[in-house]
Amino acid sequence: MKKSKIGKTLPVPGMSQDDELRPDEGHVMTSTLNLANHFLIAMPSMQDPIFGGTVVYICEHNDKGVLGVVINKPTDMTMEVLFERIDLKLADGLRTTVVNEPIMFGGPVQDDRGFVLHTPGARYSSSLTVTEDVAFTTSIDVLEAVANGDGPQRLLVSIGYAGWSPGQLEDEIGRNGWLTVGADARVLFDLPIEERYNAAIKLLGIDPMMLASEAGHA
Repeated sequence: MKKSKIGKTLPVPGMSQDDELRPDEGHVMTSTLNLANHFLIAMPSMQDPIFGGTVVYICEHNDKGVLGVVINKPTDMTMEVLFERIDLKLADGLRTTVVNEPIMFGGPVQDDRGFVLHTPGARYSSSLTVTEDVAFTTSIDVLEAVANGDGPQRLLVSIGYAGWSPGQLEDEIGRNGWLTVGADARVLFDLPIEERYNAAIKLLGIDPMMLASEAGHA
């Protein structure tokens, strides 16, 4: 079985070696909008095969671009398969609670590498604290901690992430591709995957059925 290329230290905007996180250099920054710790909610009219129907948690938004993780698009891979691929053995008491958890498709950038959203706590070698409720780690030591039974209490593991170059996301929002709302860690970590899209919309005070109906008549 092919080994997953979970990186020891992966580039993250705001950290060192972030040049790889610029998927499209043709855009320029056009606003000072900062959507870190927000959800991007794809409009029902979005037909993009990658992002249609998704909710993206934004980890960082600065003058180098935007980094986020799709939180409601599971892959066929489970935690058990991932741990096998990176040669990590789960502690015996963890198997029933961890093995069947699905790995998310986090986005099309670096989709052969693993990324982890989790509650802050222990220090990891390549980690970004987004809020007091959410951290983003790109180093394998967080998964080693999970395997040993002393990892984060709540986490979401993805393969790949979503990246926008400076000004690109602002342009997409201006063309009504996305709704934005302040994130809720309960939606991110606690809700079943199939409920996250509607729950994110409800954070806006909008009935998801009404939004879908309006999109259908656009």
